[in-house]
Amino acid sequence: MHLSYNNDDIFVSTGGRAFDASGEVLLFIHGSGQSHLTFLQQGRFFANRDWQVLNPDMPAHGHSGGTPLTTISDMSDWYAGLMDELGIKSATIIGHSQGCLVGLELAKNHPEKVKKLCLVAGSMAIPVNDALLDMAKNKPQAAYQAMVDWAHASDSHLYDHSWPGFTHIDFGKQVMAANQQNALFADLNACNTYKDGLDAAHSVTCPAIAIIASQDKMTPAKAGKQMADAINNCEFHIVEDAGHFLPSERPFETNKIIRNFIS
Repeated sequence: MHLSYNNDDIFVSTGGRAFDASGEVLLFIHGSGQSHLTFLQQGRFFANRDWQVLNPDMPAHGHSGGTPLTTISDMSDWYAGLMDELGIKSATIIGHSQGCLVGLELAKNHPEKVKKLCLVAGSMAIPVNDALLDMAKNKPQAAYQAMVDWAHASDSHLYDHSWPGFTHIDFGKQVMAANQQNALFADLNACNTYKDGLDAAHSVTCPAIAIIASQDKMTPAKAGKQMADAINNCEFHIVEDAGHFLPSERPFETNKIIRNFIS
């Protein structure tokens, strides 16, 4: 669905089903240079099992207009405002990578809105090297290629995908290329400058789970475990033979873990 929010045209995927704000809402938060397509297989899965799915494209991403948000704090406030706009009092937050930082900030600054917190392929800090930042700013197409190559596990480089006709590498590049060209740099810079992850993790009081990929080179499993340990009573799962794009690389395993947690 499309809606006007903060004077921008914003696209929100609902998993192909009509959305009811009075139901059990799952709010998906995509990562750097991504869009609702990160969680497409999760959105459809849960929407067809009676959860209410909100899977937005942030400004300048995917089908949404506007300009990129530049800090993790601004992103968390944007999602909180979107919930208010749609009449949602609280939701289960499911974030990927940068979306985990945003989810942690939501739990810290808007705890009443976070019923449960699911952190996928994330950590409390996501430092970005200067070379990638420069590439994202000045040669975004090259940055897409580098990130997609680096972010997938070895199996995904064999071009086998759970969606017939798709390959992980080409799909990943197309998702990133569909955003405004300045979106990736804004996202990576926001991650690089975010320093409040530990404080935010300590503030989480709702049920939480961290789902980590064993071959993740961008937010390594060790960092994911540190995040889980910093959150009180946080479940921890490692998905073997998966990389940073865990939701699309291992959708069946990811969906099963999330479903057990939110049920």
